[in-house]
Amino acid sequence: MDDLKLEDALTGVGSMATRKLLVDLIEQYQRVSGWGCRVSVTSIGGVDAARRVQAGEPFDFVVLASGALERLAVDGHVAAERTEIVCSGMAVAVAAGVPHPDIGSAAALRDAILRASRIGYSTGPSGEHLLKLIARFGIAQAIGSRIVQAPPGVPVASLIVSGDVELGFQQLSELTGAPGIEVVGPLPPDVQLTTVFSAAICSTSQRKEAAARFLAFLASDQTDAVKRAHGMEPARGCAPR
Repeated sequence: MDDLKLEDALTGVGSMATRKLLVDLIEQYQRVSGWGCRVSVTSIGGVDAARRVQAGEPFDFVVLASGALERLAVDGHVAAERTEIVCSGMAVAVAAGVPHPDIGSAAALRDAILRASRIGYSTGPSGEHLLKLIARFGIAQAIGSRIVQAPPGVPVASLIVSGDVELGFQQLSELTGAPGIEVVGPLPPDVQLTTVFSAAICSTSQRKEAAARFLAFLASDQTDAVKRAHGMEPARGCAPR
């Protein structure tokens, strides 16, 4: 009973990659749960989210890339059990109305990067993957002065709109629907990165049972349509690459 009384105040923290998705899923949960519960999530850069959990801020749950949750679990900041929610791939975007470069193959993507005046990327898994791709393509020295990392929590789309970068790389979910840009498409399959975003209950939570119910909802099949609408896939049966 005490858990139910506290359930109207579930709080979480997560990365920007799942921000818009969680807004819609929380709305759906509050509509179908029948308990009149309230859930709020603070969406910030993934690195900052992990730091706040490490600092012991009183969140009930955290949503991050699975690898980040594994590291938090090692030090006891979150429960070892994770709830996998979605798989997310990377995409490329340009300013609205600008011709789309060919990114249909790894070679074409490499050429598009070389031709771009400036290339924007984010912190977190997608940014790390782009830097590895650039090194793999052997073009790090050629474009070193032209790559721009968005500050934590700042969408790459905003760099594209402002003209700071010509070509932007980020999770498809973060680029989908952003004003002033157009998504060229996902990375070619042989160089794509699929990130699994998962949730875990924080060790600071005083509402663990209520949090567990919410996380179970996030992984349920009734959320599949919302996930796909945000450019993601349900995590069931999906493995990170």
